Amino acid sequence: MNKKIVHDALILFAFTLVLGFVLGLVYGITKDPIEAADLAAAQAAYQQVFADAEQFAEYEEFDKEAAASLMEENGYSDDINGVQVAKDGSGSDIGYVITVTAKDGSQANITFSVGIRNDGTVNGYSITSIAETPGLGDKAKTEEFSGQFADKQTDSFTVVKQAPASDSEIEAISGATITSRAMTNGVNACITYFQNVLEGGAN
Repeated sequence: MNKKIVHDALILFAFTLVLGFVLGLVYGITKDPIEAADLAAAQAAYQQVFADAEQFAEYEEFDKEAAASLMEENGYSDDINGVQVAKDGSGSDIGYVITVTAKDGSQANITFSVGIRNDGTVNGYSITSIAETPGLGDKAKTEEFSGQFADKQTDSFTVVKQAPASDSEIEAISGATITSRAMTNGVNACITYFQNVLEGGAN
């Protein structure tokens, strides 16, 4: 009986070792392609919200903990994930792309990038991760909704259920007010970060 237990344990141990080796091998093979795909998706998002930028450089002074504290102080549950400096063809800074994760979506977190010019004008946003309800919340990806944020300069946006009366009002997606507010709060979080940390230029 004891021999059988030892035998089975050795087989299980050997199986675990082989499985661990295989998983490690697969991870090693797929790690670089996954990172490359993620980088390409991020670059595409940056370009979408800053079409006139020739290049993007990581904002080296970004402090995730300080950003989290700023969000908390201003009543946001959103996470600022990172910041890119948008540069024109001559290398001059023309604004920023701020990546945010909104935690108050109706189904799950929503991650997107927001372009903001040096003068505080919001270019718009580009979503990189969303799992909202098809036909409802996922309409946040459409130009009809996202275009409401483009080329607007305001301290914050608010969600309304009727036609907007000002540039600072965003008409909610029909049947998806929670998603609409999550996206709007995320953009507002980026504006808050810009105004408190970035306004005036990186230099």
